[in-house]
Amino acid sequence: MRRSILLGTVLALGLGLALPVRADEAASEPLYTTRPASRDGIGKFYMGREIAQVMGHRGAGWLERPERLLEERTDLLLEHLDLEPDHVVVDLGAGTGYFSLPMARELPRGKVLAVDLQPEMLTIIEIRAREAGIENIEPIRASETRPNIPPASVDLVLIVDAYHEFSYPREVMQGVVTGLAPGGRVVLVEYRAEDPGVPIKRLHKMSQRQAIREMETVGLRWKQTHDFLPRQHVMVFERADATLRTSVPSVPE
Repeated sequence: MRRSILLGTVLALGLGLALPVRADEAASEPLYTTRPASRDGIGKFYMGREIAQVMGHRGAGWLERPERLLEERTDLLLEHLDLEPDHVVVDLGAGTGYFSLPMARELPRGKVLAVDLQPEMLTIIEIRAREAGIENIEPIRASETRPNIPPASVDLVLIVDAYHEFSYPREVMQGVVTGLAPGGRVVLVEYRAEDPGVPIKRLHKMSQRQAIREMETVGLRWKQTHDFLPRQHVMVFERADATLRTSVPSVPE
């Protein structure tokens, strides 16, 4: 019997199959580990990935740089979000409201929950919304572990170039899943780690394979990845307990 188990293990590893992990073994493994930090990281690792340093509110000007529209084609991203007039949308890691404000204009009967960890960013959003006459943006102060989204209340959670900086990604995304209404989606936008030509620091990029692995751990199922943007993946997820489909897409390499 022991020989059979050993042979099965060798065959599974050779074929690249995932072996089941015993509950007691999984429980003994730490969720996060720490090592000496790299130049742009915090020395905290999650599922093999070092978490990047947060870009503080002093970097607000970079988020609003004039060339961003052409470099990242943010207009195309907004066009492909499939917003409905009454949607409730979360802009998680909203920063200066670069996406919050234009999305709010598309939601005459809905609203945007602009969620950020930094109160300085939320103040910028409030000022910009007031100056633009936009009244359907609700700023929400997040904590490092909680997005503070009302349960089962939102149709879309948009996360643009922010997830890789979350210091507690598992806990934050669990809060995101709890906040999704039936049929709700998560759209995760990250610079493509697979493309060395993308001029962004390594820790501020993510591969779609890594992103899919991390989303799966909180109960999010990958639906598709759009690559219509010049530098970023647009990855779409839904709750894994949503209506089952007859076919499940294969995870990309």
